[in-house]
Amino acid sequence: MTYYYNIEKTDNWYIVTFPDMRNIQTCAESMEKVDKMAKEALEGSLIVCLQKDLPIPEAQYKNGTPIEVSPKIAFAIELRKARAQRSKKEAAQTVGMTYQQYQRLENPYKTNPTLEMMYRLQKAFGCKFICL
Repeated sequence: MTYYYNIEKTDNWYIVTFPDMRNIQTCAESMEKVDKMAKEALEGSLIVCLQKDLPIPEAQYKNGTPIEVSPKIAFAIELRKARAQRSKKEAAQTVGMTYQQYQRLENPYKTNPTLEMMYRLQKAFGCKFICL
């Protein structure tokens, strides 16, 4: 999962914005720090969206500089999309696991699905979880 950002140079700063994520803006003192700051800002915002069940915009903008989202965050986002309008409890029942087990899969700090679990999720939701 890749998002792209734009850089604007001011007198002493490099300002980073994400056209797909209007709520994100960060800055760095040097070009060497821009990628690190951009990744931290993007992933922090995506984690908050996951935790608060806020909408996550699709990555549509393809100009600028690309940033790869970490696999755990990308998986949690894709799983939430696959769940769609179901509650986490309904999704857990569909997959055949406890609510707590399912909830852990949508938590980017705790998710670590096995291949068997990914297979079960794909069968239950009818979609592939290839987000790397």
